[in-house]
Amino acid sequence: MRAPFGARLTERVAERGPLCVGIDPHPGLLTDWGLTVDAAGLERFALTCVEAFAGEVAVVKPQSAFFEAHGSRGVAVLERVLAETAQAGALTLLDVKRGDIGTTMAAYAQAYLAEGSPLAADAITVSPYLGFGSLDPALDLAGQTGRGIFVLALTSNPEGASVQRAVDTTGRTTAQAVVDAAAARNAGSVPLGSVGLVVGATVGRSGLDLSALNGPLLAPGFGAQGATAADLRAVFGDTLPAVLPASSRDVLRHGPDVAALRAAALRTGESVAQLL
Repeated sequence: MRAPFGARLTERVAERGPLCVGIDPHPGLLTDWGLTVDAAGLERFALTCVEAFAGEVAVVKPQSAFFEAHGSRGVAVLERVLAETAQAGALTLLDVKRGDIGTTMAAYAQAYLAEGSPLAADAITVSPYLGFGSLDPALDLAGQTGRGIFVLALTSNPEGASVQRAVDTTGRTTAQAVVDAAAARNAGSVPLGSVGLVVGATVGRSGLDLSALNGPLLAPGFGAQGATAADLRAVFGDTLPAVLPASSRDVLRHGPDVAALRAAALRTGESVAQLL
């Protein structure tokens, strides 16, 4: 029986530092690396990233959409990325942002969180905007299998504000309701709960109260997307020790050389460790 994700993440961060590196095989990056924009180029890109990062960083985050765009061959590459990353010691966070209801959500949970599924990761991202309760199949299965869930709470895209910052009759924002629901799931977990949140590193002083979360905070946007150390302090304040900054393009632009990619990830990790 594997340990809960929150405990495994705490251990891996202590060993390797608090950094999540994304594998985002965007067509533009494939071209920049001199690769073909097809399944063969995707495979070369993704496995180069695994070689560079999986033995060094705490968490590797493949973006599922860029693999799915290549059909069954792309999904087969993703399966290999998940397996080889795990073998090298990094935790896998599959960025799928799934969110649905009933049996459909249960099927997503089986795909990404069930024992024996070739797409199972250590953790996945999900969207709560069909209601936090709609995520129960994923949350329940993740709890049973020792996996984690990162729930979108407050993202940096401007379109998200109309939903995430909407206020209910009690004066609570939708994002805060998501935070509170995740905190309830994590109550009593030691050393850290397995239900995390995604909060953009560039959202500024959001007014979110994250103090009771007792779970990890994935902070995309560090580096090329503009977030600085000062931004992380402004957004997360006293909860900085639970933050897992995520960097993708700022590291990936150093490819295709494995040594250069690894060095870029290590530099980023050192700068994050000094901050947190």
